[in-house]
Amino acid sequence: MAKALGVGGVFFKSSNPKLLGEWYKQHLGMDVGEFGCNFEPAKLPENALTVWCAFDEQTRYFDPSERRYMINLIVDDLDGALAQVEQGGATLVAEVVEESYGRFGWFVDPEGNKIELWQPA
Repeated sequence: MAKALGVGGVFFKSSNPKLLGEWYKQHLGMDVGEFGCNFEPAKLPENALTVWCAFDEQTRYFDPSERRYMINLIVDDLDGALAQVEQGGATLVAEVVEESYGRFGWFVDPEGNKIELWQPA
C-alpha cells in the first residue's frame, strides 16, 4: 500500500497573497517568494515534527478565527515571535501554554487566520 510520508505544503486562499506574504516575511522572518516559503526539514529543531490532525466539527480550538483550519508554525523564539507579530498588527489570543514537548502561543493574522506558534522543547 502507498503511504503518505508527510505534509508537502499548506495552501490557502488570500485576498492579497503578495501583501500577506510580505507581512509574514517582515514579522516572522519567513523567506516568502513567488511560490511561498520552503521549510527545510534539516533546519528544524531536533524535537520538531509535522502533525496531521482532524478536529471535531464543533471544536472551539480555532476560535476566534472563523476559518475551518489553523496553521502551526515552528519557531526558535516563541516570546520574540509573538512580540513581532503583535507589533505588526496581529491580535494575540490566549496565554502561552507550556507542555513537556514545548511552548505554544497563538495569534490571528491580518486576514483573520489563527496561527499557532510552537517552540519545541
